[in-house]
Parts: sequence; C-alpha cells; structure tokens
Amino acid sequence: MPNYRVSMDIGGTFTDIVAYDQHAGTYTATKSSTTPGNLSAGVIAGLESIVDDLSDIEFLVHGTTQGLNAFLERRGVPVLLLATAGVEDTYHIARGPRLELYNAQYRKPSPLLERKDVIGVGGRLDGQGLEIRPLDEVAVRQAGRRAVAEGYGAVAVAFLFSYKNPAHELRAREILLEELGEDFTVSLSHEAAKEWREYERTSSAVVEAYTGPVVRNYLLDLEKKLGDRGVEAPLHIMQSSGGVLTAESARKRPLQTLLSGPVGGAMGDVELAGVSGNRNLIGVDMGGTSFDVSLVVDGKPDVSTEAHLEGLPMLMSVVNIHTVGAGGGSVAWLEAGGLRVGPRSAGATPGPACYGRGGTEPTVTDANLVLGRVDPDWFAGGQVSLDREAAIAALKTVGDRLGLDPIAMAEGICDVANSQMAQAIRTITISRGIEPRDFALVAFGGAGPMHAVFLAKELGIPETVVPRFPGAFSAWGMLQTNIRKDFSEPYFYLDEDIDVAHMAGVLRSMESEGLSSLASEGVPEDSRLTNASVDVRYQSQEFSLNVPLASADEPESTDFVAALASRFSAMYHERYGHSNLGAPIEIVALRTQAVGDLGRLDAPRFATAQSAEFKHEIRPVVFEHIEHQTTVVRRDDLAAGHAFEGPAIIVEQTATTVVPPGFDVIVDEFGSLIIRTQDVEGN
Repeated sequence: MPNYRVSMDIGGTFTDIVAYDQHAGTYTATKSSTTPGNLSAGVIAGLESIVDDLSDIEFLVHGTTQGLNAFLERRGVPVLLLATAGVEDTYHIARGPRLELYNAQYRKPSPLLERKDVIGVGGRLDGQGLEIRPLDEVAVRQAGRRAVAEGYGAVAVAFLFSYKNPAHELRAREILLEELGEDFTVSLSHEAAKEWREYERTSSAVVEAYTGPVVRNYLLDLEKKLGDRGVEAPLHIMQSSGGVLTAESARKRPLQTLLSGPVGGAMGDVELAGVSGNRNLIGVDMGGTSFDVSLVVDGKPDVSTEAHLEGLPMLMSVVNIHTVGAGGGSVAWLEAGGLRVGPRSAGATPGPACYGRGGTEPTVTDANLVLGRVDPDWFAGGQVSLDREAAIAALKTVGDRLGLDPIAMAEGICDVANSQMAQAIRTITISRGIEPRDFALVAFGGAGPMHAVFLAKELGIPETVVPRFPGAFSAWGMLQTNIRKDFSEPYFYLDEDIDVAHMAGVLRSMESEGLSSLASEGVPEDSRLTNASVDVRYQSQEFSLNVPLASADEPESTDFVAALASRFSAMYHERYGHSNLGAPIEIVALRTQAVGDLGRLDAPRFATAQSAEFKHEIRPVVFEHIEHQTTVVRRDDLAAGHAFEGPAIIVEQTATTVVPPGFDVIVDEFGSLIIRTQDVEGN
C-alpha cells in the first residue's frame, strides 16, 4: 500500500527531498544536485534516491522556482497586452513610489513588455460595471492575429473595472482562443487579481502571462515523468500564500506559485512555533543563491495581500519574505577597492571553486571551508567532496589584491556576507517597529545554520534554533500545510453607510464559492473550512489593513461596526505606533480564505540520551582570527538532552551548524539544536 508523503524543493544549487513514512512515522531527507537545464531531472533523481518504489507515494507536494526564475532572469515569453482604449498607457505610467519621492537618482522598474506591445481596445464599463460602450470584438480578433504573426507567447487582458464586471474580458478570451487555439495562454486581470487599483491589477495579469507558459510546461513535464514512474498521487504545488494547490489548478493560476519555493520554510516555522511553544520566530533560509527572511508573529505567518518583485506589483495573498542575494554560492568581488559579496552566485554549475566543477571565483562556501567550518569529506552527506586547495587558490585571486592571506580573506568574506544578512533581518523587523531581541532565530537552508549564530550575536537575539533536517526544512514545511484558495470582492463603503445584512450576504456567497472550489482539489466535505476578513482603512487613506472576522455572519451581530473599528484601531496601533479610534473608517474589500485540511503530521519525539557522552572529535577551526580546538560531531550521534559548549561544528546530511565560542548547545525533545549565548543561559 502507498505509504509515503513526499515534498520537493528546488534551490539554486541543490534540490531538497523529504519523505515521511506513514507506517513507520519517520522522516528521511536528502539532497540532489539541481539540474538547471532540466529541473525535473534533478527532482526525479532525488525522489528515486529516497523512495525505492515511486508508486508507494501517496501524497506529493512541490515548491517550484520556475516562475520566479523566469521573472528574475527575464526569460519569460513575449506578452501582448490588451487594455481599454484611452488608458492603455496605465501599465507604463505605473505608480510613483512614495519612499522615493525625493530621490533624484530614482529609476522606474523596467516593465516586462514595451509600449509597442500594448493595444488599446474599444469598449468601456463604468465604475459600477455597467456597460457604456460595447467591446470592439473586431479589434480583439485583430490582436489575436497579430499575436500569431509576431510570435507572442501569451496575451494579457486588463480592461477598466473588470473586477466589477468581467464580461468584456471573458468575451475577449473567447475570441482570442478562437484565433490562437485552446492551449494558448490568455491571462485575464480579474482572474489574476480581482482587486481595485488599475495599474497593480494590470501588472498582476502581465506577470502571470509572462511566466505562465514556463510554469505550465514545467509542471506538465514533471507530471508526465512522475506518471511514467508509476506515481498515481496528484502533484500538489506550494503557493505564495502558504497553502498548496493541485498542479492542475496551479497551471490555471500560475501567478499564485511565483514565490512557492521560499514560502515552504515560513510554513515550517509556523509548525515549529506550534510544537515548541515559542510563538515569535524569525526564519532565515540561506541556500546556494539567496538569503530569505520571514516572520512568525504570535504563531501565525506574516502575510500580505500584495507583493513587489523588482519594483513591479502583484496583487495576491503572499507570505512576506525579504530576499537578498547572499548564499553559499555568492561570489566575492572587488568594487572601488572594497570587498563585495553577491548578489551574483556561482550556482550549481560550475558552483564554488571547492566543488571541483570548474569554478575559479571565491564564494562564501569556499571561505567557510578554508576556515575549517565545513567537513570536506562529508559535505551534503558525502555526496560532494570539497577541494580545500582549490578554495584557497580562489580566495587568493581577490585576497592578493587586498594584501590579505587566505584565512583573513575568508573571514572578511564571511563578515561581509553576515553584515548583508543582518541588514535583511533589520529590514523586515526594526524598520517595521519589531524588536528582533523579542524573537528566536530559526536557521535553515543548506548554509543558514553556518551563519545564523553570528547573525543572532550581531542583532542581540538570545536564542537560535536549528531544526532537524535544516537543509531540507523548506521541503519539510511543505508537508505541514493545507490546500488553500483565496477569494476577494471589492467592497467600498464608509462605516456609516455599511449595510450589514448585505455585507453578510456577500461574505456568505464567497464562503459558498470557496467551499465548492475545494471539491475540485479533492478535499472531502468534512475537511473544508473558510476564514473571512475585511480590508479596512481610515477614510481617504490609500492603504489598508486586513482585519479578521469571526465568521461570514459576524456583520449581522450587535454593534458590528463599532467592534470592527476597535479591532482595526488596535491593529493599526500595533503596526504604526499610533491610532485614531473614533475617526471614520471605510471598508475596501472582503476576503475569504478556503482551506482544505490535509491532516496533521505529528512532530516525532527525539530519542532521549542515555548518557551525557556522545561520539565526537576535536579539530582546529578559525574564529575571529584565532584557531580554536573545536568539537566536531555528527548530528546523528546526538540525542535529546545532550548539551555542550562552543566552539562546535555539527555536521549532517543537509547542512552544517557552526557554533562560535561563547555559546551553549542543547538538543531538545524534537531534535532541534537550541543555541544560546552563555550569559543568558537559563533565562
């Protein structure tokens, strides 16, 4: 009988696989090299290394970076945009950023298509969705023929007020598919983002059109290869919101998967908060290419209804993740006589110089190897043997120009990388009024535990947590989430004008739609639920906060408007440090989150140590220019209750944890490494 639940997370250097054996109640994790030219090949290789018979897989979830990479590397398909005639320049005019108002050097972000790729189409709806002029169907048909003639790979359609009435966009798609064929990608703005704000909705549709064919082709290829190997379980895809969808649904709404890779770790943090009792966590995910920071506040992920990538907005539910180009493969280089690290990465091919695959530039991984912080014979569980001499040669290419020996150069690279990562943490915490010292730092990713304690020390964070399988933690997090679909309905009313019965009716209709949508995801009726919320702002403000509701029926409760205002005021004060209870508020949008419960996987308890002793060895490792005799232990030789002092190196198949002098380590009941500064031990 099928008995495995499996997750797969593609990174820039490695693809992480986690398998949960439902019969034995055990987890297994592994890494396989990412295959940039054919990502599904690396996924299949990783699966086959951890599950003997792929037909034994009962549940399969995947975090893909295909759409994100296509966006960041600008290798999506050429897009033709159809917009309402008279306002077809909206996408290129865009919206000026408030924080850059006085920046004389500001440059607008580069759009994904040029002005020549925009066609104004006749037809107009008013602000309530009533038709003023009929759609110019001849112009739409001509646009379809132009898309064929000029080799466009997708068409985006963004008409005024389509979120109120989608009739013109739906008819445009019918015509386009008649001209282009049923398999051609046509993205409609009201489906990509049923939201107000014309520019942001148009941008969402363009991003979906630009990346959609890349995502769809990849998912189709992966599904075929899985099917050829006997996998009957439907493939699920991680969404930017922290939930999952079937691959079939993801192909229809590829925008929702854009950030699916980094989000898995954030959901793992949520699960960790639930089992550990530590409700406030900063998650840091350092892989081969990037460093991602996310928050768990009071046990819940930090979620927004809008995302920005390279300055371009997208309206969708997304876990807030701040990313900088700092990873194990980040290249060290000189600029104006100063040392820089990243954002360029050596990636999987050729990789860091120490991989022996032809790389010659110094990277963060090379620096850690030279300092003795990486086991050259057991990197990635022994899958890769590292060449220290090649790493030294690479460091000398930059170090000689600075007059630094390889050791000093290696520490300099690590210091610069740590500084960049600490600043990324400050951006998502201190800049929003959040004190990092009130949180614990959760370190994961292949390189995260190698640098996390240094970051905690710089930021004054007293506790660092390294969970089991840290290098595959994002993949593990994907196994802890649920099916999720998000629905929104623009709803503009001042507090004094709200018809609570009408509002409750709209929410109940959205609830019914959400519950019905879960049927197509294969969720049993008794495992479906919904959560309602409302976007609220002070009158005449531009941006809003999302305020949760007890249920779709809450608007009909006594004194609902006053209770909503009070709840909004408290959230506003928490976010901005002030509020104005009693000032007029207005509702902007209603939202419903439909959730399909996939069941919970119990966090396995770790075996308790029978003795304070554990197998280890002592090796020299450099910390702050001094060589220290350092405890080196394999994580498999540790059990719950084991404790020791730094300096220490803990090696395992998916990551390496570095503990500098002045810190203590204890293994908790779930197998996590709890690392605290010695001056707060026991607090």
